[in-house]
Amino acid sequence: MARTPSPAPVTTDVDRTGLALGFSAYLLWGAFPIFIRMLEPAGALEIVAHRASWSLGFCVLALALTRSLPSVLPALRERRTLATIAVAAVLIALNWLIYVYGVNSGRTVDAALGYFINPIATVLLGVFVLGERLRPAQWTACAVGAAAVVVIAVGYGELPWIALCLAASFGLYGLAKNRVGRTVGALPGLAVETAVLFPIALGYLAYLAATGAGTFGDDLVHGVLLAAAGPLTATPLLLFGAAARRLPLSVIGMLQYITPILQLTVGVLVFREPMPPERWAGFVLVWIAIAILTVDGYRHRAPRVLRTHRA
Repeated sequence: MARTPSPAPVTTDVDRTGLALGFSAYLLWGAFPIFIRMLEPAGALEIVAHRASWSLGFCVLALALTRSLPSVLPALRERRTLATIAVAAVLIALNWLIYVYGVNSGRTVDAALGYFINPIATVLLGVFVLGERLRPAQWTACAVGAAAVVVIAVGYGELPWIALCLAASFGLYGLAKNRVGRTVGALPGLAVETAVLFPIALGYLAYLAATGAGTFGDDLVHGVLLAAAGPLTATPLLLFGAAARRLPLSVIGMLQYITPILQLTVGVLVFREPMPPERWAGFVLVWIAIAILTVDGYRHRAPRVLRTHRA
């Protein structure tokens, strides 16, 4: 009697290459405050202008080396896609500007808070922009996140506007990128984004050079560091794009917290920014909200995965 073959076991292995790529991307983003402090005395606007300008050069070089320059054509031909990418470019530039200002003004911890609450902002955008309906656990997480903002605002005497603006701008940027993600790849999309910002950035840098207010020519090492802002901006985005194609969303969702954890560590231990009890209380509430979202997401994703496997 022939033996019925047993079903193949469910594999839970995670792509190691994808894991390494994702970890590297979030590690670079988490260490970025240290690099920004190295760019002093350049101001936030000058740093962002250099970041946008040199990023374009890096993207064009990468596209040329990989012989994929034609891949930008779909984004340029479709008017709606180009308009969406232009909106994304403005949002990420605003995000960069607020982030650099926060780090340079001694508020790296606030910047970390912004990226901790980004998942909550994304959930709220789904409700108010996309008309999605939330599950009870998601409403609970949003309420706990709002309580965290209130605790920090009352204890600190002011609204954590840097954190809120970072979460909102990056959440909207992610929404815009989601609209074009299926038609435009990571590198071509980044190239078009930086191309949109390039004329404004170049014009501002030309103004700084003409008025003598810029810092690019003051010192060779400083100039090299400002130019390096471009590749250092593009590299983690490309690493993330490669990781996202290899890893499930659940793994990406867990990896994303590497960045704000590192930023918080840098802010507290390296930059010696104050962490009074009310600030810790606010962060704890945010972490509780994140835990609720994570558990709820896993509980509702696992049955779908199991049904897919059985099918």
